[in-house]
Amino acid sequence: MSIFASIPVDELASLGVGLVFAGVITGVLAGLFGVGGGAVIVPVLASLFEHLDMAEGFEMQLAVGTSLAIIMPTSVRSLQAHRARGGVDMAVLKAWAPGIFVGCVVGAAAASYVRSDWLKLIFAVFMLLMAGRLLFAKASWTIADDLPGRAGMLGYGLFIGIISSLMGIGGGTYGSLIMTLHNRPMLQAISTSAGLGALISIPGTLSFIVAGWPHQAELPPLSLGFVSLIGILLMAPIATLVAPLGVRLAHGLSKRALETSFGLFLALVSARFFYDFLT
Repeated sequence: MSIFASIPVDELASLGVGLVFAGVITGVLAGLFGVGGGAVIVPVLASLFEHLDMAEGFEMQLAVGTSLAIIMPTSVRSLQAHRARGGVDMAVLKAWAPGIFVGCVVGAAAASYVRSDWLKLIFAVFMLLMAGRLLFAKASWTIADDLPGRAGMLGYGLFIGIISSLMGIGGGTYGSLIMTLHNRPMLQAISTSAGLGALISIPGTLSFIVAGWPHQAELPPLSLGFVSLIGILLMAPIATLVAPLGVRLAHGLSKRALETSFGLFLALVSARFFYDFLT
């Protein structure tokens, strides 16, 4: 059975154009803000699955799992571009890695038991908190002069892994927040956090495939658990191709311009998900 069997040609054409456009935006955001693009991919795909009446009751899980799969190549491309400009602190990524791996597995397991509406609410709340921090915080708003030791970094990694896998994002949002709160420069925080997408997306994607496998009969054709193959094929190549454009933009902006633009973007995403939750 084909995923296109019951979709009119005009809807299919609109879907293709929409996914191409979303892929371009995703790639630019991945490079510009050091995020894997999940903050764009998840609402786009969740709305798409709802509009086409696919995966009823599991729209958000399918969107999150697919997002994690899509951000794999995008995040790797973004990380490579930032490393080429010398902005990535690899020691931070290595310290976060063990906690992130465990957190991704835990988050994916939890997502299979949470209603789609509540996943939307979690997404909206955390995005709003991030937006407030970026738009209204002052440079003096830090909690320490530098990042903590091994135990603290393990805890941060666990937090990033759980939240990111629940929300289908690459973790750059929270990685950037943690680093700036620990007195690291904004550009270094964004550049380093670009690497979180690769650390999160691989175990996260595999975990969502496993978590969704018992519900395979309720999911759209061409799905592997909570991962839509058609979403990957249409969005991932374009997002990967344009990610370096966002990197060039990031290195040409001031610290405050980066913070303000990122904050406004997150506030818009949060408002959209609050609206979906309440309607």
